[in-house]
Order: sequence, then structure tokens, then C-alpha cells
Amino acid sequence: MEHFDLVIIGSGSGNSLIDERFDGLRIAMVERGVYGGTCLNVGCIPTKMFVLPADYAVSPAAAGRIGVDLQLEGVDFDAIRDRIFGRIDPISSGGKQWREKSDNVTVFTGTGHFVERDVMEIAVQGEAEPVRISGDRFVLAAGSRATLLDVPGVNDPEVAARVHTSDSIMRLPALPASMIILGGGYIASEFAHVFSAYGTRVTMINRSERLLRREDDEISERFTKIISERVGLKLNQQVTGVNPVDGGVEVVTKDPNGIEYGYEAEVVLVALGRVPNADLLQPEAAGIEVDSNGYVVVDEHQRTSQPHIWALGDVCSPSQLKHVANHEMRVVQANLLHEITGTGDGLVSSDHRFVPHAIFTDPQIASVGRTEQELRAAGTPYLATVQAYGDVAYGWAMEDTEHCVKLLSDPEAGQLLGAHIIGPQASTLIQPLVQAMSFGLGIREMARGQYWIHPALTEVVENALLGLVEQADKAR
Repeated sequence: MEHFDLVIIGSGSGNSLIDERFDGLRIAMVERGVYGGTCLNVGCIPTKMFVLPADYAVSPAAAGRIGVDLQLEGVDFDAIRDRIFGRIDPISSGGKQWREKSDNVTVFTGTGHFVERDVMEIAVQGEAEPVRISGDRFVLAAGSRATLLDVPGVNDPEVAARVHTSDSIMRLPALPASMIILGGGYIASEFAHVFSAYGTRVTMINRSERLLRREDDEISERFTKIISERVGLKLNQQVTGVNPVDGGVEVVTKDPNGIEYGYEAEVVLVALGRVPNADLLQPEAAGIEVDSNGYVVVDEHQRTSQPHIWALGDVCSPSQLKHVANHEMRVVQANLLHEITGTGDGLVSSDHRFVPHAIFTDPQIASVGRTEQELRAAGTPYLATVQAYGDVAYGWAMEDTEHCVKLLSDPEAGQLLGAHIIGPQASTLIQPLVQAMSFGLGIREMARGQYWIHPALTEVVENALLGLVEQADKAR
């Protein structure tokens, strides 16, 4: 049995962990899927490359409000798809080839699972028999996978060929005329924007009364209303089955009153979230603790219940965000080097206090910190303000009537508790608010301790901060 100093499971952020400081170690890299992980191959990178042309495709509506007559003559789906994967696929294959040439790294392509606390068995692709390896230390960076649909009829071959997840929907051979999207989270919402912008007739089916329920209620309600003008929304309905029909699939649902509905489309996208891949590793064989939602349990240093096993990314982080995985990778990297070489002053800890996220729909959405409903449920005192885009110069010039910045702050300390934005450039506008929360900059200092460029759209953030300051002054 081949022995390694370090075994890494997952080639996404796990692959980034290896640099020249690990040259003296024998390392095994185990990857069950496409090299490079979720973000590069089926996640953030290709999806946002699909979003960009979708943003262009819907721009005539905004241009028309300010007197510019733009017309969309068509979308070349084949060209968009091939441009994206013509760039991504070589990065993935090239990254694997480069890693395989490393003198101290052995790449195993296949699914690995623990059989003992320091032994892993790998079903290597193309090999008749599994391979067993042992290791002094392990890093679990195995990521997550799309949640599959589990209803009657889904295994019918005629249905299965037309039911997709985010792993396969971007590689369709042609743009479908119609699509049903199951789910109301960020994956469902982004693809609803993409395909409706390209010209596909999109129907979204969601079991609750609005989309993006994890966002602040203000943002969720606004987005549900806005997207309903572009796609068909079927809310408060549970999927009960799927059937093959001529040229497509019928999705059968039931509402809270027991009334049954049927919707037909050429293809179905299942966007019901993602589950961690911890179960595939058989963590119980190594004595690794897993929580009730299937995530590997780690401490502040990213160490699992086994001191020689570390974890990072989606396999242990419910946020399922690439920037979180990269942060955790750097923490694991530093802690491994400290243990192995003695570098550093001690173990470092992850900082998950203020983790932002963005949803690249139309409109964009970005958020950091607590929502108003979370503060209310916890009984936490707070101040809240909602600043409309259209009330600042740039938003007024845009003829904006729908978008806003919502800020929440501590009424005593003057620190931001949450920031939520829906509208153009939201993913960029959120960043100074993330910075303020991370470094303890209060709302007064942030609002008046710097220049805000006029008439930039950032003034919507400035005015939101001033709204909180005004409330705080009145409360004194």
C-alpha cells in the first residue's frame, strides 16, 4: 500500500493548497469529477459567463426608458456555450496535466472513501480493482453535488434525458424553446434570468410563496415581483411527479388545497440546492464527526474531530461559497505548514463573521450580515433604513423605480448589523459595507469620514448610511 505525507480529496480549492512550500512532501490528490472543482467547471465561473450575455440581452428595456432604442435581434446560444467551455475546458485539462507532472504529487482520478482513520480506498477510473493508500494527514475538500429530484416518473428514460441539474444545463446542444425550473433559490433565479433573457419561455415552480427566502424579506419580496414580469411563477406548489409528453416533460404539482396542476416544457432544470459530499467519503470509517445536515464538523482551525484530518469548502461549510472555500484553504494551508515545518506563531483561525454573497440575477442582489427577520426573531435591537436607487442622482438618471439599499445597525454602538442590496452593481456596492463591518467602522465614520464621488451610484450607500445616522440621532 502506497503511503503519502498528505492526501487531499478534491481538486478545487484543495488544489490551490499545494505550493512550493510543500515540495518536500509526498502528496496524493484524489478527484472524483472534473479537475478543478465545482466553481471552475459547473459553478461560479461558467454561470457568470452565461449571465453576462443575458445582461446584454435584457438591456434594451432599460435603454428604452432613457430614450435609446436598442433591439435584440437574437442570441447565438451555440456561440455563447462554445466560447465559455472553449476557455474553461482547457484550463481544467491543463491544470490536471500540470499537476500530474509534479514530482511530489500523484493524481488519482476516482472516488475515494475511508476504510480506516488513515487509509483510503479509491475506485480509480479505468482500473479493475480499487487502490488503497495511507496518509499521515488528510484534507477533505470534496465539495458538494446538486440535489436530485426524487418523485415518481423521474427515472423514466424519456424523462431522464430531459431533466437536468446545473451540472448539465449549460451544455445543452441547443437553446430550448421552453424550460421548467424547480426551485426558488439562487441557482434557480440565476438560470431563470439567463434562459429567459436568451428567449426561452421559463416557468419557475417553488414550494413557498416567494423566491430567495433566505434573503432579507424586503429583497425577497422585491425580487419575486420583478422576476414575475419575465417568467411564469407558480408558487406554493409541491412537485408530485413527472411524465413524458410529446417533445418534452410534464411536471405535476399540488398546491396546499390539494389541487393538482400540470406544466409542460421541453426541458426541466432541477435547482433544489446542493448537498455536501461528505457521505461519499464514508467519514464514519475514520471517526470523522458529521452534523445532521451532512457537513463535516470542524473547529475554528478547520480541523475535524480527527486531529490529522482537516476540511474546507462545501464539504464542511453551509455557505457553499468559493470565496469562503478559498479563505478556509489558506487557513488549512497555514496550519499544515505550522504543524509540519514549524512556521508561523501557531494555528490560525477562520473568520466567518461577515461572509458576503451575491446573486447574479437581473437585478443583482448582494448581502452581508443579518436580515431584519433574523434580528427580530433573536430580539436584537436594531435600526433599519431603506434607500431607493432613484433618490440619488445616478439612480434618478437611470429612471430607477424598483431597486434599493437596506441597512441595519446597532442603535447604541452604531455598527452595521446587516446590508442588503437589490439593483444594478449590487455585487460591487456591497464591498465597502463588508469592509466596514469587518474592520469595525461605524456608520457615522463611514458616512462622513470620507468623500463619496458625486454623482456616482455609490451615493445610494452614502444616503442609506445617513438615514441610519439620522435615526440614531433621533433615538438619543
